[in-house]
Amino acid sequence: MKEQFRALIIDRDDEKKQSAQVAAVSSDQLPDGDVTVEVAASTLNYKDALAITGASPVVRSFPMVPGIDLAGTVVESSNADFAPGDRVVLNGWGVGEKHWGGLAEYARLDGNWLIPLESAFTFEQAMGIGTAGYTAMLCVMALERHGVAPDSGEVLVTGAAGGVGSIAVALLSGLGYRVAAVTGRHEEADYLTGLGAARVLPRTDFTEPGRPLAKEQWAGAVDVVGGQVLANVCAGVKYRGTVAACGLAGGMDFPATVAPFILRGVTLAGVDSVMCPVDERREAWRRLARDLDPAVLEPVTTTATLDDCARLADEMIAGRVRGRIVVPLGA
Repeated sequence: MKEQFRALIIDRDDEKKQSAQVAAVSSDQLPDGDVTVEVAASTLNYKDALAITGASPVVRSFPMVPGIDLAGTVVESSNADFAPGDRVVLNGWGVGEKHWGGLAEYARLDGNWLIPLESAFTFEQAMGIGTAGYTAMLCVMALERHGVAPDSGEVLVTGAAGGVGSIAVALLSGLGYRVAAVTGRHEEADYLTGLGAARVLPRTDFTEPGRPLAKEQWAGAVDVVGGQVLANVCAGVKYRGTVAACGLAGGMDFPATVAPFILRGVTLAGVDSVMCPVDERREAWRRLARDLDPAVLEPVTTTATLDDCARLADEMIAGRVRGRIVVPLGA
């Protein structure tokens, strides 16, 4: 591996003013780990944007390399499960928060955080999926576990123009579900119908306080927003339907009542992608290889350089980014 390589470094000064810039890093600065990966591609996720901008206290120690996703090739390993030349992918595990992450040309990691990359995907396709797509697949699996099938009725996806929402719409429609997509950006309607949404609903339908129980409309839902939106989604789910909740873009509060849960038997299924057990991760990626047409990633994905990430983080926090941002890092 190179003795020096490029990385996006988040740091802060003695007055706790935060900055983010691309810098040269020495290989001996890499944190502890039993596997070193030459990173072929990473991504810019919403959590990365929070870390880079300092909009939320995501970073636990400084300096920090953000990037909660990476895909690449093992170059050094003392872990029995991985050898040099293996193609691997990583999502979550606190990487980019408390352990240096993927927005660098190399990463040194705990091998228990890695899984083999499915042969169906290139590195850039894997990052087009990333934590967002892997989380979307976990949400689909949660709906299936609770009996929500394509013939159960319409499934709602909130935050549908974002990373998780875009892949969730594509996955669900590809599996035969009728999908209603919710977005605050009306100009994205054609994009969402192109991904397979049967109809597009305005976010304003869900942002104001509603009735504890609304008209039964959806067999299930994937929610990335939280807050008042999640409360209204739960109120409109059909008898014994399920909501897979995986995000808090609209806030951590949940101004709801127990009515949907005790009167309609609605299930609120929490989906965590960060500490998800390895077996479930592997199954999610196997399902993605089987159920997601890689061609779907093209309209969902844009490419950026490492130098673009700080600027794009501001755009993402402002809600002006569509789908997924892939950051190629390989030579």
